[in-house]
Amino acid sequence: MAPCSARKNKGHPKREQNDLTQTVNQNKSIEAFDARSFCKNLPAQPGVYRMLNEKSEVIYVGKAIDLKKRVSSYFQKTGLAPRTQLMVSHITGIETTVTRSEAEALLLENNLIKSLKPRYNILFRDDKTYPYIILSGHDYPRLGFYRGMLEKTHQYYGPFPNAGIVRESIQLLQKVFRLRTCEDSVFSNRTRPCLLYQIKRCSGPCVNLISQPDYQEDVQSATLFLQGKQTEVIDGIAHKMQQASDNLEYEHAAVLRDQMQALRKIQEKQFMDSGKAMDADIVACAGFEDGRENDNNKVCVTLAMVRGGRHLGDKSFFPQNADGYNLSSVIEAFLAQHYLNRSVPGQIIVDRTIHREVLEDLLSEQSGHKVTINLNPIGERRMWLKMAAENARLALQQQISLKASQEERLVALQRVLNMNGLMRIECFDISHTMGEATVASCVVYDQFAMRNNEYRRFNIKDITPGDDYAALRDALNRRYHKVVQGEGSLPDLIMIDGGRGQVNAAKEALDELGISDANLMGIAKGEGRKPGLEQLIFPGQQKPLQLPNDHTALHLIQQIRDEAHRFAIHGHRGRRNKARTTSTLEDISGIGAKRRQGLLSRFGGLKGVQTASIEELAQTEGVSRKLAEKIYRALH
Repeated sequence: MAPCSARKNKGHPKREQNDLTQTVNQNKSIEAFDARSFCKNLPAQPGVYRMLNEKSEVIYVGKAIDLKKRVSSYFQKTGLAPRTQLMVSHITGIETTVTRSEAEALLLENNLIKSLKPRYNILFRDDKTYPYIILSGHDYPRLGFYRGMLEKTHQYYGPFPNAGIVRESIQLLQKVFRLRTCEDSVFSNRTRPCLLYQIKRCSGPCVNLISQPDYQEDVQSATLFLQGKQTEVIDGIAHKMQQASDNLEYEHAAVLRDQMQALRKIQEKQFMDSGKAMDADIVACAGFEDGRENDNNKVCVTLAMVRGGRHLGDKSFFPQNADGYNLSSVIEAFLAQHYLNRSVPGQIIVDRTIHREVLEDLLSEQSGHKVTINLNPIGERRMWLKMAAENARLALQQQISLKASQEERLVALQRVLNMNGLMRIECFDISHTMGEATVASCVVYDQFAMRNNEYRRFNIKDITPGDDYAALRDALNRRYHKVVQGEGSLPDLIMIDGGRGQVNAAKEALDELGISDANLMGIAKGEGRKPGLEQLIFPGQQKPLQLPNDHTALHLIQQIRDEAHRFAIHGHRGRRNKARTTSTLEDISGIGAKRRQGLLSRFGGLKGVQTASIEELAQTEGVSRKLAEKIYRALH
């Protein structure tokens, strides 16, 4: 691949423009950046182009079958959409990369969009790896939750839309087939069955309460179930139940009967069981049509997953920068960003006409099996698509309603605080247990939503345990010292979960940083710590402000404060548990690194060591009876 680029000459003034429908004087842009001469030298080959602004930032990435024709089309005098006109007005340079094929251009475009996040490209949030159910490749396979790279030694089923569905499915499989879910370190060191065996959620393979052939039969039934072959599983269980009954094994027959009844109930609840072991993804879009924007410039893409003929659930996506694009472009962007470098089912059903040939070939090559993008489904597939489209429409309505509610709350807060430009709020909270494992949280609210990817936690050290003021000063200093150095900017409002003392401590910290002009507010809990009685504390004002408990501005404050509290507690508990896990055994004399590792491996972690008897502890290599008694006393 061969890159080439063109940059503008000096002296081009910066033009600010926020209204996408405003007419753009395109001639000035073309004069500053000599598009005509640049396009003359472009090859008529496939490739990727990157539009740059005057700060050398990439503002748009696109692909082309013919670079010369595609790039030249942006500089025609008429016919451009308002959004495209605005983008062209900011172009001060273009970089291109020639590729060997359109498929290679599509891959490169997708990688650049994900890494650069240009402001004029449709952007979908790149979620973490989707979860799977795993059946491990052991003699007694383990049933579990899995994220990450797939290995050939194990069996994987999915992916699933969210972790909740995976955990629900695992609980179901435990109940019906009683497969083990414990880690290998626990499984190989058990001397008696665990609680799951007692409540009939495991068949006890760890202590040989089930033979390997019988356990493998249960694994095979679970595999068929996950493949959507419930009827086959039920027929097999019915046959075994009849055999057990004929052999007068009535207890075993009763267990099989309960299994069969549980599976039939699942079948009845499964609305979208087609009876066919089919894998498909259904992608539907709701929003504006054919370039006409809706009132909220919002669009929703819903992805529904069908595996083994069973509908596993759906997930809604709300892309950034989608206003001004038609829905076919949104679907194409989603398919490329979502499926490239990710597992793909054999069929993807979409509700818009798109350019699919190149993407189909690319996904087929990537996945190792034929992938078809179906634009005109029939039968049950049409029913799936209709349902996905309805879910997309409902999710979009909910999102628009939520945004309207958030806008109303923010406007109310702007009025209460007399801050017309208030948009970004950062809130701090401190969490610890009697000074142990102190953690400060900072959560961010911006553009009418909580911005999870901008949250930060600070592990507080080297202070007097329990000194919340010192912890708060440390967190503020670490959060905003870069602002003083010219990196980033202050939020419109800094909120502190606390009263007058915390506000004064925060004010001192900001003054020391030289940013005393920052807007600061504390939220003090009211009498009895009841919601609705909060008082708003401001530096330099003796009298706090108390809003009515039904005030929409107070609801926004409570939302942000509660999120900061949740995020701080979660971080504190994680840090505390980690510290306690590593330090409890370390505090016992006679337990070095080797013995500690041996104990943790044998019993599957600290909880296992805590529940072990003295006799079980003494069976660990290097642990005498006397030392086992010492460990037992220290942990109880």
